[in-house]
Amino acid sequence: MDGFSKTISRLLIEAGIGEINIFQRVCVELPGFFRPTKEWDLVVVVDGNLIAAIELKSQIGPSFGNNFNNRTEEALGTAMDIWTAYREGAFHTSPAPWLGYLLLLEDCPESRRSVRVREPHFPVFAEFIGASYARRYELFCRKLVRERQYNSACFITADRKNLNLSENYGEPAKDLSTNQFLSGLLSHAASVSKVKTNRSD
Repeated sequence: MDGFSKTISRLLIEAGIGEINIFQRVCVELPGFFRPTKEWDLVVVVDGNLIAAIELKSQIGPSFGNNFNNRTEEALGTAMDIWTAYREGAFHTSPAPWLGYLLLLEDCPESRRSVRVREPHFPVFAEFIGASYARRYELFCRKLVRERQYNSACFITADRKNLNLSENYGEPAKDLSTNQFLSGLLSHAASVSKVKTNRSD
């Protein structure tokens, strides 16, 4: 996922965020509420304010079932942890940060096939009946945003037999596209850059 991280970083710099304010791989720990810290994939801090934090995840087969459950629990726990820490003042006087979640899923027959659900006691929600893992991930990413766990989510699929993402990727949902995701982030970054410029004036 380094390519995504580097691209996002470059776009943030073009939007007016200083390179010194963008952290990848190092200094990416942020305070949590239920745990001391959590490492994010990309963190933006300007003038002591947490501006953005982004999670970049990928999923390949063959264990789509187990990994889907792990990914959903991880993403939900991360969101709850940081928002609770924010509420409790972990980031001092920072305005609400922009949180992003990007998921790259292997596009293959196993991720696209219909998956049966078990309902021994109560029925599952209708949208999950017969849904493939690709569809489940799409629903999950959309619900993360609708439930305001993340400001934006991006869902991309790609065949790992062809690693050229510029030619080989899919965006199953317009509301979860890279354009939608980056537009939200860069708009937020631009507003931060504008405020910083006005203060220096």
